[in-house]
Amino acid sequence: MTAKPNILQRAMEDRIFVGVAAAVALAALVVTLFPGLSGYRVNVVGQLACFALLALSLDLIWGYAGILSLGHGLFFAIGGYVIGMHLLEHSVATTGVTPDIVQFMGWKALPDWWGPLESFPVALIAALAVSFAVAFVFGWVSFRSRVGGVYFAIITQALVYVAMLLMFRNDTGFGGNNGMTGFQTIFGVPFQTPGVAKALAVTSLVVLAIALVACRMLMIGRFGRLLVATRDDETRLRSLGYETLRLKLGVWCLSAVLAGIAGLLYVPQVGIINPRVLSPELSLEIAVWVAIGGRGRLAGAVIGAVLVNAIKFSLSATMPELWPFVLAGLVILVALIFPNGLLDIGRWKPTWISRSDALQPKDVTP
Repeated sequence: MTAKPNILQRAMEDRIFVGVAAAVALAALVVTLFPGLSGYRVNVVGQLACFALLALSLDLIWGYAGILSLGHGLFFAIGGYVIGMHLLEHSVATTGVTPDIVQFMGWKALPDWWGPLESFPVALIAALAVSFAVAFVFGWVSFRSRVGGVYFAIITQALVYVAMLLMFRNDTGFGGNNGMTGFQTIFGVPFQTPGVAKALAVTSLVVLAIALVACRMLMIGRFGRLLVATRDDETRLRSLGYETLRLKLGVWCLSAVLAGIAGLLYVPQVGIINPRVLSPELSLEIAVWVAIGGRGRLAGAVIGAVLVNAIKFSLSATMPELWPFVLAGLVILVALIFPNGLLDIGRWKPTWISRSDALQPKDVTP
C-alpha cells in the first residue's frame, strides 16, 4: 500500500515552483557571498524581491479565490509609511539631526504619537496590524454584501485613489506631497555603511522565499482547495455548508499583510515613501505582473514581477520613453497568446501546427 504524500512532498512536485524557490535562495546566496556586486545591482535585486512578494500577495486572492484587487498598493503603502515613521524616529534618536519633514511641514518636532514607533518591533506589529485591520473591515463589508467580480475591482481601485488624494494633503500629517525621506540610520547603523544595502536585499530575498514556500504549502492543503472551490462555484460550496465569507476574508487579510511586509522592506531600500505609491497605476501594474507570469501558481507571480520590473529598470536607464510601449506589448502578447501567463509557454503551439494536428486522420480502429 502506497503511503499518501505529505504536504511538503506535494509542494515539491511542481518543478516550476521548486525552480523559482531555488532561484530565490541562490540569489540570496550570491548577494551574500560575492563582494564584487555593485551597490546599485544589490539594490535592484532587493527591490525586485519586494515586488515579487507584492505580486505573490495578489496572486493569493486573485489566482486562488478569483477576486481581483486593483488596490493592493494601499497595503504596500501602509507598510511603507509605518517603516518610514520608524526610520525617522530612529534617526532622530541616534543622530540628533532634525529631518527635513519637520521643516517643510512647519512642525517643531516629529509628532508625539510617532514616539512608540522608534522601536522596530512596535513598528513591525503596527504595520501588520493596520494592514490587517483595514483589510478586515473592507473585506468583511464587501464579502458580506456579496460584492465581487468587476465591482470589487472598481471599489478597491477607488479606495486606493481616495487614499492617495488624502495622503497628498499636508494636514494629514504624513509629509504630504513630499512624503518621508532623509533616513539616516537603521538599527543604529548609518545607511551609507558598506553592507547595509546587501543586508536589506538578502532579508527581502529570505522573506520572499519563506512566504513563497509557506503560501504554496497552504494552497495545496484543504484551505487552498476550498478557495479554488469558492472561485469555481461559490453557490454550490455554500449549499454544502461551508462558510465562504470566512474563507475569502481569511485569504484577503493574509494577502494584505504580505503586501504590507513588501512595503516595509521596500522603503528602506529606496530611501523615500510618498503618495505616489498609492497611485492607481501601481496597483494596476501589480495585476499585470501576475497576469504575465501566470496567476494561480504563485511561482508565476514571482516570475512576472521579476521579469517585468527587470525590463523596466533596464529601459529606464537607457530608453525610458520606450517602457510604456513595451509593457503594453507584453500585456497584448499574454492576452492573445498566453492567456494563462508565461507558465503556459511550454504547452503553446503555433496556430498553424494546431490546425495541422486537427486535420490529421484519426485512428478509429476499435
